[in-house]
Amino acid sequence: MPLSIASSPPATTDVLEVDVAIVGGGPAGLMAADLLAHAGRSVHLFDAMPSVGRKFLLAGRGGLNLTHSEPRPAFDGRYAQASAWVGGWLDALDGEAVRAWAHALGVDTFVGTSGRVFPTEMKAAPLLRAWLQRLRHPQAGVPVRFHMRHRWQGWDGDGLVFARGDGQADLVVKARATMLALGGGSWPRLGSDGCWTPWLAARGVDIAPLQAANCGFDVWGRDGEGWSTHFCSRFAGEPLKSVAIRWAASGEQARKGEFVVTETGVEGSLIYSAAASLRDELVRSGRASFALDLLPDRTLAQVLSEVTRPRGSRSWSSHLKGRLGLQGVKMGVIHELCGPDVWADPEALARSIKGLEVRLKAPRPMAEAISTAGGVMQRSLDPDLMLRQCPGVFCAGEMLDWEAPTGGYLLTACLASGKRAAEGILGRM
Repeated sequence: MPLSIASSPPATTDVLEVDVAIVGGGPAGLMAADLLAHAGRSVHLFDAMPSVGRKFLLAGRGGLNLTHSEPRPAFDGRYAQASAWVGGWLDALDGEAVRAWAHALGVDTFVGTSGRVFPTEMKAAPLLRAWLQRLRHPQAGVPVRFHMRHRWQGWDGDGLVFARGDGQADLVVKARATMLALGGGSWPRLGSDGCWTPWLAARGVDIAPLQAANCGFDVWGRDGEGWSTHFCSRFAGEPLKSVAIRWAASGEQARKGEFVVTETGVEGSLIYSAAASLRDELVRSGRASFALDLLPDRTLAQVLSEVTRPRGSRSWSSHLKGRLGLQGVKMGVIHELCGPDVWADPEALARSIKGLEVRLKAPRPMAEAISTAGGVMQRSLDPDLMLRQCPGVFCAGEMLDWEAPTGGYLLTACLASGKRAAEGILGRM
């Protein structure tokens, strides 16, 4: 097969023959390496970065969300159109199994008030250290060999080509089995840059275009631009807490929580819960919005009752603060998005407090997203996640065509897909 890279490798190359080659040192790749090495296979893991698990560590900076305690099949439903596909992986490694896996590495976990599962220490680094220690010095099985700063460049015939830099010759790796765990296109500075898509497409693999998932959005302001300079200077970075949003894209849905005002729009966990629907609606129709309920614990009738009470000489800001507790960024967003006609009509003002329309321009760039949608499509993979067009080549993790909201669902599916691919490799070796 012809070379699948932009330019031919140098005339002088080093060649390495291995049992199993894993490309990508994120959770999916490490989970596959763990299972294969403990089954006695010789595993060589290659990664472009100086160390493995970089996105895993970044995700755990504010508290590593390992998985979620939500029971199945509701858990599976978080993967939307891919729920049946991902559910097959979860049969072998679901949320409870992820907790047991962490415990086996000496990391205790707990369930937070939201149902999310965290390590007791709330940190990713201790778990990653224990995991790598087991991979490098297993009590049983074969140690995993790590090759850092090896950037995959596609294939030369049946060999994997890696650029090593520092004046070293490229390395061609010939493996009995290969697993690709290259991630999507989010956080490219940590290694997931999506550069692999043309190399697989050249081999006939069907790939859905990568796009941002669990992302923020730019918004339209009342003046047809974005947030006003005044609003942005005062409230960018401020959280809107104890609010709810409703959106009609892909059916009426609602969620309660919090999100953050940014310089160009909105982001945060509540926005991420709706991001896939809103993104797809923007692509389909060119427009999307959500209704922001600033007081979800009060009914419209209750809000209207307080708004219409006589306010005397008090300003609207003082009146709404005194009667409804609206102040700060909540008051600011009402002023930002409501015109004079709304302020002149108490009924319209009450309806806006309970359903302020926030119109969206576009998702934020994919490089900023927590994760990506799109990737290798299910029809190009057999049930063991082997590429139908490339026998002996398996894929796992975020490079596959599925997506999920934050809350532990992303990491759980990545780990489970790595396990499924590793089991597929074992079944063929």
